[in-house]
Amino acid sequence: MIKVLVVDDSALMRRQLSNLFQDEGDFVIRQARNGKEAVDENRDFQPDVVTLDINMPEMDGITALSLIMAERPVPVVMVSSLTEKGALATFEALNLGAVDYIAKPGGTISLSIGEIKDELVTKVRAAARAKVKGKNTVKGLAQRLREERERPRTPVQRPVAVRRGVAGEGLLVIGVSTGGPRTLEDILPLLPADFPWPVLVAQHMPAAFTRSFADRLGGICRLKVVEAAGPMTIEVGTIYVAKGGADMQVVQRGGKPTVIPRPETREFLWHPSVELLGRSVLEHYDPSRVVALMLTGMGYDGADAFTEIKKRGGRTIAESEETAVVFGMPAELIERGGASLVLPLEKIAPQLNAWAGR
Repeated sequence: MIKVLVVDDSALMRRQLSNLFQDEGDFVIRQARNGKEAVDENRDFQPDVVTLDINMPEMDGITALSLIMAERPVPVVMVSSLTEKGALATFEALNLGAVDYIAKPGGTISLSIGEIKDELVTKVRAAARAKVKGKNTVKGLAQRLREERERPRTPVQRPVAVRRGVAGEGLLVIGVSTGGPRTLEDILPLLPADFPWPVLVAQHMPAAFTRSFADRLGGICRLKVVEAAGPMTIEVGTIYVAKGGADMQVVQRGGKPTVIPRPETREFLWHPSVELLGRSVLEHYDPSRVVALMLTGMGYDGADAFTEIKKRGGRTIAESEETAVVFGMPAELIERGGASLVLPLEKIAPQLNAWAGR
């Protein structure tokens, strides 16, 4: 049985979420009305997973999360609104140690709760197996978050890269899901301004979140970061974040490699699709010039395409189990024989820079 603590200030939302889990038959549920009760229940009930609302009276979800992770770390799935403000708060929560998030349904709760049932149950089951950072790590994250808040909000000064222009020689492709935003924030800022390859990122994320996420990355990276919300020529010095609610595909336009968003289809289970991105890269790039990086996440999205990249002479990295929040996607790549290297998080950026001659 999986013990779940449901935290929300809405009695109706608490009841609907609790019923959703109880219908599954293998969950034990307890509820909390605000952040203060959540901290107390985390101590007394000792849940395996917490679903945590952000906006609550008496103590908000972000404050509660910081106390939970300092006192008794537990996998937390944030329940966030699909707004820019909700996205920013969610990224803050992920930096404090939350492992995943889900969009709170809008409209009439009783009618819309069924829309998120499968996704929420899947994410909570995965969270129950996810790694949670200990007290010392959380303290470091809190310190980093404070420093980020206190840092003057001026644009990052990016020196002019040694090589600019259309990408013709190499490409870095990244697939990531659960635990990804924080993981990407630990890797991408370590790439130098003269990193010689464009970077394509498929992070499973809702449409309302990817613009805010790209902006957040842009504030800490030496490379330019954009949300690929429309056709864009692939250029060196740029990180392209796939737009949520769509898939990112590489095509040729005017003789130049270009990323375009395309509507989601049932052919692919997860979106933005890592598998589609990887397949399209194989169509338009010399595989021997491609580096594919598979990071933390549920499922097997991208495992087949990245394995094919390796078979055709490309280089691939799978994040190791010791650091992956959820070892699903990297494990699938390894199992298929598609990983050139298996590395912990802290060794990934140095390896990328070494391969890039930086």
